[in-house]
Amino acid sequence: METPASVLLESQRAAFLREGPPPLELRRGHLNALKKAIQGHGDALAKAISKDFGHRSRQETAGLELMPVIQGIGHLQQHLKRWMRPERREVALAFRPGSNRVMYQPLGVVGIVVPWNYPVALALMPLATALAAGNRAMLKPSELTPATSARIATLLGEIFPADHVAVITGDAAVAAAFSRMPFDH
Repeated sequence: METPASVLLESQRAAFLREGPPPLELRRGHLNALKKAIQGHGDALAKAISKDFGHRSRQETAGLELMPVIQGIGHLQQHLKRWMRPERREVALAFRPGSNRVMYQPLGVVGIVVPWNYPVALALMPLATALAAGNRAMLKPSELTPATSARIATLLGEIFPADHVAVITGDAAVAAAFSRMPFDH
């Protein structure tokens, strides 16, 4: 019997194969949407983290979780066009006047296992990087941060369809099964 996570993985993989690598503007759009959502839900994320940890100051959450992700997304946006550009490579003498180039392509579906200690930054920065690279992603947040995991699932569910970004919640058994799934990366 297939698990809901494996069904989501197959759905994301089928969507990736059907739609192909997203162009630059679509990737930038995904990053912009994620950045705006983080900025718009910062207080709710801080409250969820504080609830999970018993108390964590908003300043710590803003300084160590939210701002690094927002700045990281800005860095991705700034360099994305250059990173997507094909790169020329040397050609062996025997193959001249031919030419070589490396064309960077997304892998498909990326699985992201999120630790408990910085649950927002360690979920959303890898997600932003996967989206910038043109991949789809599935996240498994820690079961030790249930309020934050629920808030992240809600936030991402408002931005992306499940066949693009999905959050899988559950206990350690779910995490173990998630880590055995055949992700592309």
